[in-house]
Amino acid sequence: MEDRSWNTRLLIGLSLVILFLGVGFLWFGLNPKTLEQPTLSLEATQQATGSATQGVEGERALVTKVVDGDTIVVNGEQTIRLIGIDTPETVDPRRPVACFGKEASSETKSLLSGKEVILQKDVSEIDKYKRLLRYVFLPLPSGQTLFVNDYLVREGFAKVLTYPPDVKYNTQFRQAETEAREENRGLWGRCR
Repeated sequence: MEDRSWNTRLLIGLSLVILFLGVGFLWFGLNPKTLEQPTLSLEATQQATGSATQGVEGERALVTKVVDGDTIVVNGEQTIRLIGIDTPETVDPRRPVACFGKEASSETKSLLSGKEVILQKDVSEIDKYKRLLRYVFLPLPSGQTLFVNDYLVREGFAKVLTYPPDVKYNTQFRQAETEAREENRGLWGRCR
């Protein structure tokens, strides 16, 4: 009889431990903080781009929408096309979603949605679709600035696509693309 009582208590004790662990995992697994988009750490930024810098000048704007990996809307009205890069297509109704397009679009969204950025013009003001052409820089909490165009190429979310006369960073972008391709980053490891 004593054995049965001991086994019952042991079973109840183990059940309670499992219950509390389950509730704990459920609570922390559904915690809103764990559902937030990941943020790019300063170390990852420096390692990934080599273009984390300070003192970038340009027009400040709030990103209010990310259209796809290389196109954003700022201040609720101006469409910006990132200069010198091309991410795989996700929104062209004439084409299917391209390999690594969703990932590129998602990365741009997680980096820029709701953030204040610095926009820099090269030579051209707009493209044939009347989008403003700009280099995009994201101020980081550290005081440095992430060069978004370069980051997207360097991490394999975009390829280089340069249209003269907007060639200010062409050499840097080509070097970033070579590095991404050699290391099979992003689309280079998935979409050959």
